Amino acid sequence: MAGVKTVSRAGREEVLERQRTLKMAKSAHAYVRGNTLKFYEWLDGLPRGTLPEGPPVWICGDCHLGNLGPLADANGHVEIQIRDLDQTVIGNPAHDLVRLGLSLTSAARGSNLPGVVTSRMLEEMVRGYAEGLAEPDSDETPPEPDAVRTVRRRALGRHWKHLARERLKDVEPSIPLGRRFWALDAEERAALDDLFRQDGVRDLVLALNGRGEGARMRLIDAAYWMKGCSSLGYLRYAALVRIDGEEDKRRFALVDLKEAVDAAAPPSPGARMPEDPAERVVAGARALSPNLGERMLPVHVLGKPVVMRELLPQDLKLDVDQFSREEAVQAAHYLAHVVGRAHGRQLDGAIRAEWRRTVMCGSGDGAPSWLWSSVVELAGRHEVGYLQHCRFYARAEAA
Repeated sequence: MAGVKTVSRAGREEVLERQRTLKMAKSAHAYVRGNTLKFYEWLDGLPRGTLPEGPPVWICGDCHLGNLGPLADANGHVEIQIRDLDQTVIGNPAHDLVRLGLSLTSAARGSNLPGVVTSRMLEEMVRGYAEGLAEPDSDETPPEPDAVRTVRRRALGRHWKHLARERLKDVEPSIPLGRRFWALDAEERAALDDLFRQDGVRDLVLALNGRGEGARMRLIDAAYWMKGCSSLGYLRYAALVRIDGEEDKRRFALVDLKEAVDAAAPPSPGARMPEDPAERVVAGARALSPNLGERMLPVHVLGKPVVMRELLPQDLKLDVDQFSREEAVQAAHYLAHVVGRAHGRQLDGAIRAEWRRTVMCGSGDGAPSWLWSSVVELAGRHEVGYLQHCRFYARAEAA
């Protein structure tokens, strides 16, 4: 494509690291979202017993606001679930609670809300989590905050044309090279061509698009995708495939291919998980977010473990820039309820009830002390880290 600069694989690292640094400098909340390692460095230094030890379950491992949102299943049914499982492990569910509390607190600070709102948020977060944990299979959910209701309504009304215009900038089937999508080298293109000839990949894409044995699928375009924050610097591809049906009906699918790496989140002692990072991510997704897990497949590209999933128009993230007081408290309750259900589905009734009692212990006068003190300490550490990050970024820009 004329006018489009090609970025070699060797030259991507510097560009991607600069972009990641810029994203994390935009706000303290963005810094919290993009710095999972700082959270687990803090966790690693805690004296044993500071946090309650919950039953080993698949956890998100990076449970912040942006990693929850509407997800469609293969039949188009939409639910709010955990949407990013890069850090998933069989671990302590308390880690997800603390990480979510930190994210909510950071969002409240970014919305200039007073500390009393943070206190109420953490209190409601525990209540919402306990409710979701108690009845993980119930169809009843707490009232949706405006931010969730708005994004869900958007999700329910979206079709392929919306995904194409948003991701591809056109309804016609091609991936526009530019700032977000970069040209592949010959080795990368050949690796993706080989991947989409594999029976398992073909079967998944055709099944998700309601196509039977007579249907044909082929890769028609692909590009390197500069996307996300934690994934910058790793393999990330967008692939556009065409599906031809038995009656000359043609459909297109957009597939996301994301390199899986070792998790920073610590697993529970003795936890048995797949050694392959991509297989681990898919196993965690199927346990925590069924709508997403059924659309994922662990594969290998250029010798590296990669998670493949078809993107659906209804997949959106909760990107909250500003909370009102009431909405912040309501969102804390609702989103913790989602996480509680995801954890609770993996436990039998007795273990679920015992973990619920542990979480609620000491919450009569507000959030339990272990949650409150953890979130307050983390908020302070991340505020300092954010300012240091901005100083580093400003010096780099000046240089």
